[in-house]
Amino acid sequence: MTDTPFAPLDHDIDRSVALQILRDATAGADDGELFLERRRSEALVYDDGRLKTASYDAAQGFGLRAVRGEVAGYAHSTEISESALRRASETARLAVGAGGGTLADAPQPTNVQLYTSDDPIAGASFPVKLETLKEIDAYLRDLDSRVVQVSASLAASIQEVEILRPEGHSVRDVRPMTRLNISVIVEHNGRRESGSAGGGGRVGLDGLIDRDDWQTKAREALRVAVVNLDAVPAPAGVMDVVLGPGWPGILLHEAIGHGLEGDFNRKGSSAFAGLMGERIAAPGVTVLDDGTIPDRRGSITVDDEGTPSGKNTLIEDGILVGYMQDRQNARLMDVKATGNGRRQSYAHAPMPRMTNTYMLGGQTAPEDIVADLKDGIYAVGFGGGQVDITNGKFVFSCTEAYRVENGKVGAPVKGATLIGDGATALKQIRGIGNDMALDPGMGNCGKAGQWVPVGVGQPTLMIGGLTVGGSAT
Repeated sequence: MTDTPFAPLDHDIDRSVALQILRDATAGADDGELFLERRRSEALVYDDGRLKTASYDAAQGFGLRAVRGEVAGYAHSTEISESALRRASETARLAVGAGGGTLADAPQPTNVQLYTSDDPIAGASFPVKLETLKEIDAYLRDLDSRVVQVSASLAASIQEVEILRPEGHSVRDVRPMTRLNISVIVEHNGRRESGSAGGGGRVGLDGLIDRDDWQTKAREALRVAVVNLDAVPAPAGVMDVVLGPGWPGILLHEAIGHGLEGDFNRKGSSAFAGLMGERIAAPGVTVLDDGTIPDRRGSITVDDEGTPSGKNTLIEDGILVGYMQDRQNARLMDVKATGNGRRQSYAHAPMPRMTNTYMLGGQTAPEDIVADLKDGIYAVGFGGGQVDITNGKFVFSCTEAYRVENGKVGAPVKGATLIGDGATALKQIRGIGNDMALDPGMGNCGKAGQWVPVGVGQPTLMIGGLTVGGSAT
């Protein structure tokens, strides 16, 4: 692998030959493309006073797809060559059968560029990256004598893609990504608790290795850990819950967002299937999926089928108005593709996926929403969660939450889990803050074995009648 621009149709395969092979594979098909990719990534993990891992990975390859109706033939290879492409064409062609399809119109190109094309791996030398991680470790230990362990990681990657369609149209995109994570463990009187913070996006490393930036993240990780030292067992039962702004939008992403992806609705397996145009949320609830926000982790200039990303409204004032679509599901549902066809790599076929999914803010001050909470939980940090797409049922664990009684925020609680279902939760929203915020840039989304980077966001929200699982009686 070299640092020269990725141009496989100029160097590895003659462009006209590749186009003819693609056309042969998709003759009589409804859709198809050749997706070529080169990806390089680097990650350093500094744990408990030493460099634990330092890794560098480089890979490239192509995926060729032919689509006919609901069937897709897909073949991929790490070898970008004419012979490999011809073998892949034979495999993908099997999905087309006798043909009879009409090739869908090509996506309209865009000149918009949402992020830098600079390689973030080269944005700082290895010694500088390592020294930054060492400084984070030392800074946190000096900040509080209760710190017993620090783990800090710095990751950077660059993905270069070219997408060729049978009509001859092609599009390129260069996608950088960086991320800094910090976690800390504190101990006091024999009790240990942890906290974490981090973030990044489609930006260079400059900001992340700036002392002001990482010190802010380090202090936040320490603050969460120290708060949890005083946490009492969480209550259990059905109660109202206030969610903080920003990262708690991960609940929205999981419990609602997946249910608004086109494939689940076309197949009727989503809890929101068949509800287009109907009220599915409380008045004032507007939810968007927006891949066009500059430099954000979930943003994409074009999706992995070559469709420009979009700012798509999914729920407007409580009414379901749109789904997220790739090209295949959009065609089968007789709607337009929305720029949400995404894949993990050249070895994976695209499917409808979220980008940056968030709820718009309302008019209420967040402190007034908390003051209206008579007996419940104020959750501002989340860890892992699970959701069943077919019914929207979710379970989320809180990493930072507080007991609230008569509008007063009380002691932090430990072990709180939020249990409910997305369809009901949407209708139970009773307060929408004016403080909408996006997460700091740390989301990953899994679906059908594929992982892609995403963003989430929301304002402060009050949701009535969630089940809180805890340890207190």
